[in-house]
Amino acid sequence: MVNFTIPQLRAIMDKPKSIRNMSVIAHVDHGKSTLTDSLVAACGIIAMANAGDTRLTDTRSDEAERGITIKSTGISLYNEVTAEDISDERMPKDSDGREFLINLIDSPGHVDFSAEVTAALRITDGALVVVDCIDGVSVQTETVLRQALGERIKPVVTINKLDRGFLELQLDWESMHAAFVKHVENINVIIATYRDEAMGDLQVYPEKGTVSFSAGLHGWAFTLPMFARMYAKKFGVSEDKMTERLWGDNYFNPAEKKWTKTGDSVHRAFNMFVLDPIGKIFSACMNDQMDKLQKMLVSLNIKLNKEDLELQGKQLLKRTMQRWLPAHKALLEMMIINLPSPHASQGYRTELLYTGPMDDAAAIGMRNCDPNGPVMLYVSKMVPTSDRGRFHAFGRVFSGTIQAGIKLRIMGPNYVPGKKEDLYEKSIQRVVLFMGRKQEPVESVPVGNTCGLVGVDQFIVKTGTISSAADAFPMKDMKFSVSPVVRCAVEPKNPQDLPKLVEGLKRLAKSDPMVVISIEESGEHIVAGAGELHMEICLKDLQDDFMNGAPLKISDPVVSYRETVTEETAVECMSKSPNKHNRLYFKCLPLGDELTEKIDNGDITPRDDFKLRGRVLADDYGWDVDVARKIWAFGPDITGPNLMCDATKAVQYLSEIKDSVVAGFNWVTKEGVVAEENMRGICFQVLDVTMHADAIHRGGGQIIPTARRVMYACEYISAPRLMEPMFLVEIQCPETAMGGIYSTLNRRRGHVFEENQRPGTPLYNVKAYLPVAESFGFDSDLRAQTGGQAFPQCVFDHWQLMPGDPMVEGKLRDEIVAGIRKRKGLTPELPPLDRYKDKL
Repeated sequence: MVNFTIPQLRAIMDKPKSIRNMSVIAHVDHGKSTLTDSLVAACGIIAMANAGDTRLTDTRSDEAERGITIKSTGISLYNEVTAEDISDERMPKDSDGREFLINLIDSPGHVDFSAEVTAALRITDGALVVVDCIDGVSVQTETVLRQALGERIKPVVTINKLDRGFLELQLDWESMHAAFVKHVENINVIIATYRDEAMGDLQVYPEKGTVSFSAGLHGWAFTLPMFARMYAKKFGVSEDKMTERLWGDNYFNPAEKKWTKTGDSVHRAFNMFVLDPIGKIFSACMNDQMDKLQKMLVSLNIKLNKEDLELQGKQLLKRTMQRWLPAHKALLEMMIINLPSPHASQGYRTELLYTGPMDDAAAIGMRNCDPNGPVMLYVSKMVPTSDRGRFHAFGRVFSGTIQAGIKLRIMGPNYVPGKKEDLYEKSIQRVVLFMGRKQEPVESVPVGNTCGLVGVDQFIVKTGTISSAADAFPMKDMKFSVSPVVRCAVEPKNPQDLPKLVEGLKRLAKSDPMVVISIEESGEHIVAGAGELHMEICLKDLQDDFMNGAPLKISDPVVSYRETVTEETAVECMSKSPNKHNRLYFKCLPLGDELTEKIDNGDITPRDDFKLRGRVLADDYGWDVDVARKIWAFGPDITGPNLMCDATKAVQYLSEIKDSVVAGFNWVTKEGVVAEENMRGICFQVLDVTMHADAIHRGGGQIIPTARRVMYACEYISAPRLMEPMFLVEIQCPETAMGGIYSTLNRRRGHVFEENQRPGTPLYNVKAYLPVAESFGFDSDLRAQTGGQAFPQCVFDHWQLMPGDPMVEGKLRDEIVAGIRKRKGLTPELPPLDRYKDKL
């Protein structure tokens, strides 16, 4: 039975100090959705007995089928804490009463869906990081934690799946304690590496109550302060002092009744007072020692009714542990005490999220979390509704109060303040609350809460800012940790379904934060995603949901390459304009990996001060200072990793043709000479220009094609190469499966660069690089080779030169390059050099 009503929920939304917005993040299969169930059950939405098996937040049918979360789901929970759970002196200083509203977002752990995690993190203030007590901190744990710290989100940790340690592996207490200490240290290393100075110390400590220990499947959890409360009276010390003694090197000698700093593992306080009682209950339940169990129940003051006592084995264990250490109590206590309320967090997050000046009305409203300020709402994702083709915009109110029927400004990601593009003024039809599988309508939603909006889906593609202030700036766009490198071409089997496909692709682009939809010049529709699983889910959605099951023809996945050069141009190239009156002299040279990475990461941008940037290039990379100061453009798309520099000496009227040359440069960097793929890591330099004296004869029509031809000629003779995207694969496996991994990787041009054994387990962690082009079917192939024992996780890592020269005959030129050119409708063989390079 649900133990709260929507009006109750709405009343508490007006107290921003009693709200906690948090997302659950972790590596794939560490138990996020299972753990969320305990919190949902505490509010009576599902039965306690089913918590852990229902996975209420996995709302789609394919999520239940595959057993993984694909989309992040929001749910609002109302909770009232009693004085015995959290005493008055331990309540947060700024809390407003004992009722709390928890807006929880359950996010996926699979690396292909990490864009969903980014979207969830943007609209929350705290994160619950779930770590498997046996697997420990994995590659994806680190990725999501890094994203969270980049958004200035405060983490708390729970070490999950303790039941495995007690039942499956039957570890002794000392090795369990050692494993916990190691996991906490690993998490703290990541937090210390990526932390933001403005946030202060974010590290987590069990003795401070920021780490809890849980078993999501059985629905129980504890924090050290909970155990300290049980023991504090018995030892006659304060709770805080007792909490500190329960962790680390504190030993209790029962014979002498003394605390010491050294001792043997039997007497370690954590083992003796925490793990031992739990272990005794486990053994009593599993070995059917009812009389022993009855004694313990009486001493722990746990009341089980008759039906409960008739259960056996794991069922009995689950019921007993849920009564003694219910998971929701530990987790709620940890969240309420340690995570910030919107009131606190918007004080330090506003400067990070808001693009405008920090003293305008919108920024002040956000910083003070003011329900009467101008409306500022960030839409982080679009959620498909049961009504085909319509979407709810899911977002969070950062300032003001949002309600239906008011005209608001909707700013898309391409909106520039002061201009009109990507800006709509529309009123919102309805406001809803997200409750897992269903939505509840409400009148209005005040600051600090998450909500869904109805009726704005045709104006927002993926994300956007909604504001009531005419001078408000948009919020900063989200930065994803993966990039869409896998592309598929789709076309309908029946040509009359083409309008359906175009409509379906539009909806697909809305429903997923990461997918990129484009139309090639040849007229193909291209869908680009982060990895194989991501593509599979997207195409399934497209076919079944967005096109009502119309059949599609899907090409094999193709990979986008990049073109680069490997040496400086030996002879300068010259091209003449069509009217033979203008001549451009150019050369090109490789930028080098380090500089290319820096441009990619945004350390060197077109917006930097040119003198400072010139200094850095001259000092660190040995550039000529004059050239380094005269960078005309970055390309493609204004910020790409290619440069266009002016290395001329005393050329008149050069500034007049600068725009035309830059336009040619942007065209060239988008489609290079080898296979019309984007360029990467090339620096073009203008050496000399001979121009007609009459301005009419040196317009864009004369200069742009000439600039394009001369840059093609430079690339052509500077040893061009293709670069391919590489995945970083992390594989967990037992030692026996190592041979299968190496043979699978060697067949696919992959190589292992690190393998280390996990202390205390028979498992190995293998890290390898694998070309994206070779990664299709890698999962299933690897499982076949290792008998299903190895679990791979692929994430895009870097671009790497392909072996072989695309200019000489061989597999690279005749298969790969010819294949790309044919797909794009070009001639399979490369055009001759004299098409681009002219003679005097």
